[in-house]
Amino acid sequence: MQTQREIRHLLESRGLAPRKSLGQNFLIDQNLIRRLVEASGAAPGDLILEVGPGTGALTEALLARGCRVVAVEVDRGLAALLRERLADPQAALNAPPEASFTLIEGDALAGKHALNPDAAAALGSGPFHLVANLPYGAATPLLLALLIDHPRCGSMHITIQREVADRLLASPGTKEYGPITVVARALARPERLATLPPECFWPRPDVTSAMVSLTRLPQPLTDRPRALADFAQTLFTKRRKQLGAVLGRQFPFPPDIHPDQRAEALTPEKFVALARAAASL
Repeated sequence: MQTQREIRHLLESRGLAPRKSLGQNFLIDQNLIRRLVEASGAAPGDLILEVGPGTGALTEALLARGCRVVAVEVDRGLAALLRERLADPQAALNAPPEASFTLIEGDALAGKHALNPDAAAALGSGPFHLVANLPYGAATPLLLALLIDHPRCGSMHITIQREVADRLLASPGTKEYGPITVVARALARPERLATLPPECFWPRPDVTSAMVSLTRLPQPLTDRPRALADFAQTLFTKRRKQLGAVLGRQFPFPPDIHPDQRAEALTPEKFVALARAAASL
């Protein structure tokens, strides 16, 4: 597994350096990398999506387990490094025969809401999992895209900015509670695995990070996740207004939801019920 010194050497030998504009903060705590992989339950033959692989520290750990990794890297220099090192995992790492490495060079997202089509094609039509040290700027839109539009993504084990983790795990009535909380809780079971101080990364970011898992619910609360997300976003733009003022007093409120309540007070289950009522109009 790559040390900080090895990561620096890999970059410097190719005239590369971390790019703050791309959120390149490399996870250098090997115990945490192992913990993330262990928590994911990655097994031989599993199809794994990794976004922002960097120099491939996490990638190598996944390949060593025999995973089939589809990695998406936007940095051209890092993409060239990864191709050179990992094109043949068996030769490079003595990886199990099931291991394979597919590199998609480009942004993980096509616009705000869609997964890169080349990545989607590489993932095929079967189940897959996200395991990644996510660039901070990509985390929220990527998680929403996978939760809403890719039910084949059975779980996500990620490091993200702590503020994003707080929103995923927030309770109704708190300032962190918002649309991504509602969507995440309606479709998955989020759990905080660890809090990561800046010194776990190189270069050190200005924020604290968190390691989080999201395991998709076998029976989600809604079969219309995009409609739920749009509805929640609409209500949270006026989170301090009463529901009756936002939706109208003639809105068919479910019996356990009162028009004097505010969006921030509703549980995910009540959001789903309210969204269903809105869809019936």
